[in-house]
Amino acid sequence: MSTSTPPVPAAEPVKQRQKLSSVTVRFAGDSGDGVQITGDQFTQTTAIAGNDLATLPDYPAEIRAPAGTLPGVSGFQIQFAATDIFTPGDHPDVLVVFNPAALKVHVPDLPQNGILIADTKKFDKSNLAKAGYASNPLDDGSLSKYRFFAEPITEMTIKSLRDITDLSAREKERCKNFFALGMAYWLFNRSLEPSMRWIEGKFKKTPLISQACQTALRAGYTYCDVTEPFHAVAYEIPPAPTKPGTYRNISGNQALALGLVAAAERTGLPLFYGAYPITPASDILHELAKHKNFGIMTFQAEDEIAAMASVVGASFSGALAVAGTAGPGLALKSEALSLAVMTELPVVVIDVQRGGPSTGLPTKTEQADLLFALYGRHGEAPTAIIAPATPGENFNLVLEACRLAVKHMTPVLFLSDGYLANGSEPWRVPEMSELPEMKAHYASANTPNFNPYARDPQTLARPWAIPGTAGLEHRIGGLEKREVTGHVSYDPVNHEKMCLIRAEKIERMADDIPPLEVTGDEDAELLVLGWGSTYGSICAGCRRARENGRKVAQAHLRYLNPMPKNTAAVLKRFKKVLIPELNLGQLSLLIRGKFLIDCVPLNKVQGSPFSGQEMYQAIAAVLDGKPVKQPGEAVATSTVQISEG
Repeated sequence: MSTSTPPVPAAEPVKQRQKLSSVTVRFAGDSGDGVQITGDQFTQTTAIAGNDLATLPDYPAEIRAPAGTLPGVSGFQIQFAATDIFTPGDHPDVLVVFNPAALKVHVPDLPQNGILIADTKKFDKSNLAKAGYASNPLDDGSLSKYRFFAEPITEMTIKSLRDITDLSAREKERCKNFFALGMAYWLFNRSLEPSMRWIEGKFKKTPLISQACQTALRAGYTYCDVTEPFHAVAYEIPPAPTKPGTYRNISGNQALALGLVAAAERTGLPLFYGAYPITPASDILHELAKHKNFGIMTFQAEDEIAAMASVVGASFSGALAVAGTAGPGLALKSEALSLAVMTELPVVVIDVQRGGPSTGLPTKTEQADLLFALYGRHGEAPTAIIAPATPGENFNLVLEACRLAVKHMTPVLFLSDGYLANGSEPWRVPEMSELPEMKAHYASANTPNFNPYARDPQTLARPWAIPGTAGLEHRIGGLEKREVTGHVSYDPVNHEKMCLIRAEKIERMADDIPPLEVTGDEDAELLVLGWGSTYGSICAGCRRARENGRKVAQAHLRYLNPMPKNTAAVLKRFKKVLIPELNLGQLSLLIRGKFLIDCVPLNKVQGSPFSGQEMYQAIAAVLDGKPVKQPGEAVATSTVQISEG
């Protein structure tokens, strides 16, 4: 049987293809339905088509939840547009589901007259019961308010592969996600060529699987082309204007890994990355392992404590040392991180935040580790803290984290989160000449009267003395050090002085970071102040506010410790300050305590980012002098009555 690549049909536009400025599409199904691959391929093709985009992968929290159940539903949402966009969309305009559970979880988000495409295969009695349906929604009229297409996607996939006799029925059925992807490509006039090439490369060792996936992709496209009802929902989204340059689609974790590779090149140091696998940070380790041609050393430790200890040792030996983890792992790293503070060694610790506490919501996003990053160590153990605002910003800001760590000889904590890590966006690949200068310098051999805690008068950084270098022998360890000499000291006055010096060293970094920028209306009375991944939602909410004639300004903190030197001046320019966070008010607490600003918090801990509409409603409420409705206020609470006796 031939295994040649099937021809790609020409993407001929239908006669009445409607042009739109933006669309949000969501795919959903069981965790084994290939939903993430479908979403990722649609994203890659959309990026090639030149649209601006933002994505939100939504993974099940359990590794393998029972098939057909609500906890096992996997989703992927993408908003793509002909203009700049900031979020994956408030709700889907098109929803594609593979089973009843996916329909049950996601159809409440689909607005009236939205497009709903459902694979009919799994809507049997057993799967309907697992999803909690008393009757079949495909037949009972409950979906009549949508533009609804009940399609035999699985059956059509198997039928399209009938000539590939060497594959089992199960193997053919697993290609249904590519059939659905072909349908989505037809709906939005996308070329099949990028996904055809990806399939060929992905399955080059299994040519029959490659042929089957390509055939299913082509069949899904053709199915819509010959099925007349689909011609009423055919769309075109023109490319978005972009600055000249080379672009690629990139996720936050990919950008972070590439930023570390660039940091190693710019500093001239070998990169050591020590980690223990943990969601959602594991992909950083996977990505870095692909780049050993740059001299990258990756170490998968037996646990989080060992990973952090290895990073401290690597930094002591002169490497650009980086640890990666999520919230639970950061807790385990705290003791060894305190050792890095005491020894004043440059390490970068990446915390890809997730829902907590404990195991919490391991695949859902949250930004509730800010106070832990600031204070989650014993004793006075200050560290610098940086947080990116978009997936692509992970590249530039992890470079900045490495620069500051090496220049100031101090640990730097880098707070990403699950939304940024797994989300993706178009990213312009920078030229090396655009990257900051950040050469590292070790202490010179045979330095006369070498003192390991003598300091740079500007930064207070101590010298980086590499073990084995002649003349640089010194004591190292977690016991308190005497100023200048580094000898072990139990003197209480010296201890206090060293605590103050370590704190001052972090504060002086404010001279080495950019000021806080304000965008929007200069004469606004309201400032929306955010940090981390709330950036896109804040931008979307502020845009809606201005479109409705309201004046609002926006500022976003990338540097959280120390904060930019002009932070107080910026805050005092505005009558009102709104602080949205995916936690219960941690930055709000810091702003109140540090600057005595009575800010208005907007808090959400539901494992998902703010929508643009939620942000706009909060902005409007503050401007109207009304209480801000918190997203969690709608969550029902239960009380337990305990009778006497």
